[in-house]
Amino acid sequence: MADDHPSRATEAFFGRRRGKPLRGRQAEALERLLPDLKVDLQRPPPADPATLFPHGPDTIIVEIGFGGGEHLLAHAQRRRTAGFIGVEPFVNSMAKLVAAIDGTGPDNIRLHDDDATQLLDWLPDACVDGIDLLYPDPWPKKKHFKRRFVNPVNLDRFARVMKPGAIFRFASDIDSYVNWTLQHIDRHADFAWTARRAADWREPYPHWPGTRYEQKALREGRTPAYLTFERR
Repeated sequence: MADDHPSRATEAFFGRRRGKPLRGRQAEALERLLPDLKVDLQRPPPADPATLFPHGPDTIIVEIGFGGGEHLLAHAQRRRTAGFIGVEPFVNSMAKLVAAIDGTGPDNIRLHDDDATQLLDWLPDACVDGIDLLYPDPWPKKKHFKRRFVNPVNLDRFARVMKPGAIFRFASDIDSYVNWTLQHIDRHADFAWTARRAADWREPYPHWPGTRYEQKALREGRTPAYLTFERR
């Protein structure tokens, strides 16, 4: 790893890594399939991450914290010529996605089951076409704001791995985190908010499948925001 790429094993992940014991099929699929789907960060990074996939995708998208995997799986099935790298340290969520892939899933998904900063620091410069950060943990208490994934250091990481014109998408139902993200983007020279009208952040992204976290937010009366930023 290059000296100018900061690294720490748990730099940006806080919280539980396991929930309830895995059910039989999920546990079996996780053990059998994850080793082949994982990005091996012990190997030197490829000059082109498309080589991580069997079909040589024309687009690389990273989704950080994919939760139940609904969004990641839906877009991987819809966009077979793209390659998706999903990051999720929570074992139960990873098992759910791997079980969904088993047998009938697309072959354009690769996975990382630890801190997203490890993957970002491993990837080569200007290799990613998009990053999705959808309903991340908002850490609503002020004393925990420093745990929010959107921060100057991680935006620098995004800027390094994203191609010019690449898109960073951030969705949240927590107003303080939405405002926090807009403020941090405004201070970062490498990103621009693309919104031109209210619908640009009030309406879901194209081909949006929804997520379980979004459904919970809507049930509880919170209004999501869908922010889109472009790498300059």
